[in-house]
Formats: sequence, structure tokens, C-alpha cells
Amino acid sequence: MTIQVTPEVQAAYNKSLDTRANAYAPYSKFQVGAAVKFKDFDQVFYGCNVENASYGATICAERNAIWGAVASIGKQNLEYLIVTTDQEEPAPPCALCLQVLSEFYDPEMPIYLANLQGIQSQLLLKDILPIPFNSFEV
Repeated sequence: MTIQVTPEVQAAYNKSLDTRANAYAPYSKFQVGAAVKFKDFDQVFYGCNVENASYGATICAERNAIWGAVASIGKQNLEYLIVTTDQEEPAPPCALCLQVLSEFYDPEMPIYLANLQGIQSQLLLKDILPIPFNSFEV
């Protein structure tokens, strides 16, 4: 069952579907799209997963979107994240992506989990990563 979201979040979800289609996933066949929106910025940044035969060089959609955003506008406070897969039960960000989120962004930030039928759930970063690793205050 899809949840109700703002028109802005719905538009970002729709674009994350298009971005997901660009994923390069010849090994896992698991295509992921992501959208990140920063507070006080109108632009939404998108990413898809890009795999590599050297698995360590693979990047998740979430980190791809975040790195692009940081490269464009610098470190800012994130307003929300959308993760879009084709699974019936949408997938949350992986541990690496959660750590990146915890280092850069607010634990109260909503994370929307979506599949091809729409946004299925909303979680808070602090609920999926209650005790992040933080070696210093940023």
C-alpha cells in the first residue's frame, strides 16, 4: 500500500524511477534509484547504483546521489532521501549508506522506501541506525 506524500516528494519519486532505469547492475541485476533533497535548496539530486567487476568499486544509488549533491552545493542538511527498487518489500539503504547519512545528516531525516508501485513506507534515519559510528563531531 502506497503512503501519501507531498507533491514534491511524489515528483522526486517519479524521477528516481527514471534514474533507476539507468543503473548499471550487470552482476546483481538489482537496479536502485535514489533522490536526495537538501533543506533550503530547491534542487533534488538523483543517483543510481553503478556496479564494477571489482566489487569494492561499486557505488550504491544513495551515495551516488549524495556525493553528486555535495560536489555541487557542499555539505548541507538533508531534508529527505528516497530509495527506489523493484522489490515487493522495498529495500532500505545498506550499512555503508546509513553510515554516510549519519555522518552528514540529521537523525530525524525521513527516508522513503519505494518500489515500482510507489512510496511504500517512511522511516527515520535514527530508527534504522540507532547507534551510528561517529569518531568526531562534525
